[in-house]
Amino acid sequence: MVIRIAAVGDVHLDEDVVGRFRPALDELPEHADVLLLAGDLTRHGTESEARCVATEFGGLGVPVVTVLGNHDHQCDQVPQVVKVLEDAGITVLEGNGVVLDCAGGRLGVAGVKGFGGGFAGRCASDFGEPEMKAFVRTTTQSADALSAALRGLECDVLVALTHYAPVPDTLAGEPLEIYPFLGSYQLGQAIDSAPTALALHGHAHAGSERGTTPGGVRVRNVAHPVIKQAYSVFHLGDNLDHAQVSGVGGSGIQQSWS
Repeated sequence: MVIRIAAVGDVHLDEDVVGRFRPALDELPEHADVLLLAGDLTRHGTESEARCVATEFGGLGVPVVTVLGNHDHQCDQVPQVVKVLEDAGITVLEGNGVVLDCAGGRLGVAGVKGFGGGFAGRCASDFGEPEMKAFVRTTTQSADALSAALRGLECDVLVALTHYAPVPDTLAGEPLEIYPFLGSYQLGQAIDSAPTALALHGHAHAGSERGTTPGGVRVRNVAHPVIKQAYSVFHLGDNLDHAQVSGVGGSGIQQSWS
């Protein structure tokens, strides 16, 4: 049995662009069992923009699960944003998870926004000024929460959902100087701490689509500027090992991602 997971991130909705994704989303139940959103749903994180997201991604006929992104925090209205989304039936994750009953089995999704920090050999350390320590500890706490959420889910297929990147592979195309602000190796370690089948993230608009954690988990950057379609669909199940993840785009084009 196969579970079909649609995903997109960095849609940056406001009143000017609401409705852009809806025509493709109305066909979503034909292609996917669930939709995962990898953060940056809004432009500036306002309650009014969250209502645009609720209009666009509410009532799709499949469960919708999301994490927030840095843009969704900009105006310090996170509680209001979360309430609007949850009132529309969208599940918002931050350091927790959800198990969904799909036709192909039980799908577990654990999610955090994540944070920066950099990657092995080129990362910030918990040393020196209080500001630097606070920066690194934010990343550590987020990664620890993701690890605990992943390991706490009982399911057939396990997926990690973040906004920030867990590996540098999917940042290729971004300036090297900003890698530490786009993700952290600690998120990758968290993903590898559980039997994760797939990790999805956004944030890196000029990045690359495919990567792999040190432990061999497939990572996909689903930021809308990267995938250039309404969503991508990933097929996961008992008959597909980690090297045989396949995908279908919102355009209906079949791809093999082995």
